[in-house]
Amino acid sequence: MAESNDTQGKAAPARAGWLERWVRGPGAGGRRLNLALQGGGAHGAFTWGVLDALLDDTMLEFEGLSGSSAGAMNAVVFADGWLKGGREGARAGLARFWTELGHQMPWALLARRQGDSVSLLPGGKLVAQWARYFSPAQWNPLDLNPLRDLLEAQLDLDRLRRHSPFKLFIGTTQVNTGKLRIFREHELSVDVLLASACLPRIHRTVMLDGEPYWDGGFAANPAVSPLFYDCTVRDILLVLLNPLRREDTPVSAPEIETRSAELAFSANFMREMRTFANAIDFAGRSGAAGALERRLLDLRFHMVDASKIEGLLRSDTKLVAHSDFLRLLHDQGRERAAAWLQEHGTNVGRRSSIDVGALFG
Repeated sequence: MAESNDTQGKAAPARAGWLERWVRGPGAGGRRLNLALQGGGAHGAFTWGVLDALLDDTMLEFEGLSGSSAGAMNAVVFADGWLKGGREGARAGLARFWTELGHQMPWALLARRQGDSVSLLPGGKLVAQWARYFSPAQWNPLDLNPLRDLLEAQLDLDRLRRHSPFKLFIGTTQVNTGKLRIFREHELSVDVLLASACLPRIHRTVMLDGEPYWDGGFAANPAVSPLFYDCTVRDILLVLLNPLRREDTPVSAPEIETRSAELAFSANFMREMRTFANAIDFAGRSGAAGALERRLLDLRFHMVDASKIEGLLRSDTKLVAHSDFLRLLHDQGRERAAAWLQEHGTNVGRRSSIDVGALFG
């Protein structure tokens, strides 16, 4: 496994000790987690609900958060809110972010389908199709981006860069090389977050330090290795928006296109997790007692996923950033995470609650 390119040669600034202790809370007796948050546009509201449920458990503490695209937004909004007001600040920050985001799409573009699912109406689908044939510079010449306005209004990135309560790993993709670049908490900017969520058919390419960047999901969705190499906590909770297994094989052209895009955004994550599964298996069979082997054998994985949730089975609903749909996903994510806590919460710090080899090996 390659080590994460997280600091780009820059040293993290010293933290204020008393402030870090306040935002983290007492360390004794807590169960500590690292969070790997997958991206997926509006589907990230499911992760909002998962984080909301995790915040209910006051014994849970967090060290590192890794995310790309919507996962990056959730990670940074979570950290910013926690810095401003602890657990309740994180809860309020996430609610504000997703509520404000939900006001950006008119309900007239959506249709409610059977059950709780929604889809784009023909007019909305036409807009999405147009995006395939025109560049962002053509159909959005003024480069209007409500997400930029929302991030600038809500986040105190200057304070977060200096006093982040957590280690943050924000995934982006260097366009010209295809390499993953991880930005750390002391490197955060609105442009970094926009780069992590930059879908080139919709948004203009983001330039950082003279280099073009696109959505981090192309290279890692999310990056898990930084949580292994750069954190002391050995428990990693995977919060997944893409199902690990589809029951139906795509047949129609739209279905094939949807599945192809889904596989492209999951391939690097699946490869990374397979590497972890094989490395853990090798460490257990080899009998070696080196530092890397001990670290691997002490690693514990957990997972909250969005499998069999109707609203997340359609890729076009990743564009449905409407408040009613986002709230529905929040409630489903919260319910799924509460069930995980009830069944597996006591495994944190003791053992994995998933079979990594069976799922990814």
